[in-house]
Amino acid sequence: MRTHHQWRRLHRALVPLAALPIILTALSGSFYGLLSDQGIEAFWLMKLHTGNFGLLNLQPFYSAILGLLTLVVAGSGLGLLIGARRIRP
Repeated sequence: MRTHHQWRRLHRALVPLAALPIILTALSGSFYGLLSDQGIEAFWLMKLHTGNFGLLNLQPFYSAILGLLTLVVAGSGLGLLIGARRIRP
């Protein structure tokens, strides 16, 4: 039971941290596509989408960071799911 509680705490800590860049990437890509269809050039959205945040340029690593965050959150969620199935009688 203790391990399940630890998985839950880990998952609750990781999800907000991981969700922010994943949601930012999804929204910036979607809005860029919508604006481009309207003839509006919003290249700054593509910069956000690829990890260029002005002074903080993560473009060389951003894809790897997003992939790693996705795997970590999915892994912790699977840990919760598997742990919950073991606990049930």
